[in-house]
Amino acid sequence: MNIALIAHDNKKELITQLCISYEQILSQHSLFATAPTANVICENTNLEIYRFLSGYAGGDVQIASRVAYDEIDLVIFFIDHLDDASKDLDVSILLRSCDIHNIPIATNIATAEILIHGLENGDFAWRDIIHSKK
Repeated sequence: MNIALIAHDNKKELITQLCISYEQILSQHSLFATAPTANVICENTNLEIYRFLSGYAGGDVQIASRVAYDEIDLVIFFIDHLDDASKDLDVSILLRSCDIHNIPIATNIATAEILIHGLENGDFAWRDIIHSKK
């Protein structure tokens, strides 16, 4: 599975803790992230992550386009709603792209953990079927 990881600045510690806690599960998948998020996670884990641009430079839009082309299977995006960045157009584009293309997206720790447990349990096997038909 291709998993995108994104976190606003005030949520980077939270996404890092998530990745530390679930490193064994996440290491079995291909991970993608905006550069600043990837840098923080890689400093604290042994996970290999493909880096996109930072969110401000268009990384959120790069991930949204991968979602639109069915190249991302799951998104974890910890948004800081107390920051003005949460109102950015790129955030809306990514959320909308996930909704349109039926890509599961977690915007908080509780949902992220449920999705990661679903990965571990094989609940996303339907995504493999979609990929095999292409």
